[in-house]
Amino acid sequence: MVRGYRPGYLGHPAGLVTIEFRKSRTFQTIGSPVEHTTVILWAGFAIGLLFGVIAQRMEFCLSGGLREWWGEGRPRRAAGFLLAMGTAVTATQAAAIGGGFAPRDSIYLQPTFSWSAVPAGGVLFGYGMVAARGCGSRALVLLADGNLRSLLVLLCLGVSAFAALTGILAPARLWLSEFGAVSPQWATPGLDGALLSAGWAEAPARLVPGLAIGFGLAAFALGPLGLRKAPGQVLGGVLIGLLVPAGWIVTGHFGADDFDPVPVESLTFVAPIGDSIQYLMLATGISMQFGVAVVGGVLAGALAASLAARDFELRGFENPREMLRAIYGGMFMGIGGALAIGCSVGQGLSGLSTLAVASLLAVAGIFAGAFLAVRGPVRLRDTA
Repeated sequence: MVRGYRPGYLGHPAGLVTIEFRKSRTFQTIGSPVEHTTVILWAGFAIGLLFGVIAQRMEFCLSGGLREWWGEGRPRRAAGFLLAMGTAVTATQAAAIGGGFAPRDSIYLQPTFSWSAVPAGGVLFGYGMVAARGCGSRALVLLADGNLRSLLVLLCLGVSAFAALTGILAPARLWLSEFGAVSPQWATPGLDGALLSAGWAEAPARLVPGLAIGFGLAAFALGPLGLRKAPGQVLGGVLIGLLVPAGWIVTGHFGADDFDPVPVESLTFVAPIGDSIQYLMLATGISMQFGVAVVGGVLAGALAASLAARDFELRGFENPREMLRAIYGGMFMGIGGALAIGCSVGQGLSGLSTLAVASLLAVAGIFAGAFLAVRGPVRLRDTA
């Protein structure tokens, strides 16, 4: 605590002022105390590490799963993703009921969202992920496998995402987001918020839609889509789904600090890939974020799994057409993800787990965009 003299300014009288300095939250370890931000970064790296290992072994990918399901009649990989979605929703709502974090603090439950820009961004992202042969998380895993084509996809995704978020395309994104903007008069702009506004108590307002969506997706994946015949895919889908509430708890509970708060977030890959590119260039002048730690963990985990399984093999483009697809596919994902406020993992797993209405619109758009690329009138040549 320090006492000093404050000069007058803008109508404020001069006089003595007391300034109190507080330290940010720390965690006691065997040695010296560790800052809460350091704990969160290491936890993010661990979550990414697990995601990378599991995703590499089970070939976790919504894009590839939908191509195989709609184009070849093999739904098993898509079913694994649906099971992860269901697990994430149910487990996240259970964590919220238990006080693990407050979903309303996440970006997905902001008071206002655009009913037009969010699904339109989802359509653009969905089409782009099929064109690029994988979303951002899949591109990270493929890069760790030695697929050099994915490096171009990641660069185009990250740069175009930042161009839409804070760069030359930001004014257009803001204009599109303001068009069709709505502010539901609910407790929160989510399914639980609608039930809370209807007089439900918090626990059932979260539990009922959480169980309905979670068990519905799980039943569909295990039953009609036949995932029960692939125990490895079942285990991988459940584990990846559980990583979503783990991310929420790490940032929302352990990151809660009045002096140095950490944004409440979980698995997502559009903005974090752009942040990672920026961090590589400006590491001495900016702080690492949770998403960047997750990206690093995914690369490390997938590389370890690839080397252990002897899957690592350098691969490149076979012709200029493939390179062109990687470029516009990555750009579509970056711009579409910025409009949709997330990607197939960011909105499909993390966003949907909060029961946000905007996430439902984004996921619908992603599936619609993927369908256009696989079976629609503008389908890509080698996906039908």
